[in-house]
Amino acid sequence: MKQRSFGSDNHSGVHPLILKAIERANEGYCFGYGEDDYTESVLSEIETLLGGNCKALFVLNGTGANVVSLASFLKPFSTVLAPSCAHIIEDECGAVERFSSCRITALPQEGGKVRPETVKEFLRFGDQHKVQPIILSISQPTEFETLYSVEEIRALADLMHSSGGYIHVDGSRISNAAAAMNLSVKQLTADLGVDVLSFGGTKNGMLIGEAVVVFDLKKNKEMAQNLAYIRKQATQLYSKNRFIAAQFEEYLKDGLYLKMAAHSNSMAKYLESRLRASSAMQKGVYFTQNVDTNGVYISLAPLSDGQLETLRQKYIFYVWRENIKEVRLMCSFRTTTEDIDCFVEDLEKILG
Repeated sequence: MKQRSFGSDNHSGVHPLILKAIERANEGYCFGYGEDDYTESVLSEIETLLGGNCKALFVLNGTGANVVSLASFLKPFSTVLAPSCAHIIEDECGAVERFSSCRITALPQEGGKVRPETVKEFLRFGDQHKVQPIILSISQPTEFETLYSVEEIRALADLMHSSGGYIHVDGSRISNAAAAMNLSVKQLTADLGVDVLSFGGTKNGMLIGEAVVVFDLKKNKEMAQNLAYIRKQATQLYSKNRFIAAQFEEYLKDGLYLKMAAHSNSMAKYLESRLRASSAMQKGVYFTQNVDTNGVYISLAPLSDGQLETLRQKYIFYVWRENIKEVRLMCSFRTTTEDIDCFVEDLEKILG
């Protein structure tokens, strides 16, 4: 039996147009390590998209993007502030800490978000016995696929800047945020005072590769200059950069990245509406998070362990909190209404 996947948007494969772009880039010869005109032109396109006053380069994956982004702003005695559920804390095997030798300080969060008043409590400086907070890392969307508002990001950026610090956005799904909020990536980052962005692609239809972008080159000139060296040390310099460049060129062309993100968001909204209208809600299934982008979080507490396993034989999904059987259902550019209808119908049958 072929399983349908709600486990991750990483499960969805590569968009056909992006595969064709990779094939086109495979013709002829090209300088390696990004030292070619084609790669430089695509990086320039990304920089223009994000306002021009920035420096972009390509890395291999999301963990690498976060490591390179953050390490560029850190000193050996620094600490990174991040919500306790952050990907850099929970899902990257201590990569940032090992590479940078800097601690990550976990902050209390709600729905994946941190508030300025919470961050302010951790902005303590001057004690030679304590690590010094230098950069706040947030995810947009959050680890629960919820969204920070424009005002919330601006407030966090202003707070960090007032203390001489910086703000990083883990944007592995930044396209989903842009599509959901009907704003450009620039409006969600550069315009709000973000200092560095991990610009994701592989969760949204690309094969491999992400971009790191440092903003405000007058203020962050040294960090931007350090990027290439830190990328090399972090083993994130891909010799055949043109294949990442080809993907990003197609990704940005005619707003493909936003179209794919809008589709995955709309599928999550469709799943939400189907669940709300189903008998499962009357039998104790409930939503644990707002459905803001392409992720749906529900509690399947009414299911026995055996019933949950029956459902997992047909559908791939992850259990987030075992005690309430909270599951994460992710939609992608390949998710269909048929996938969702089948899931809801099978859930009703198991409960019925």
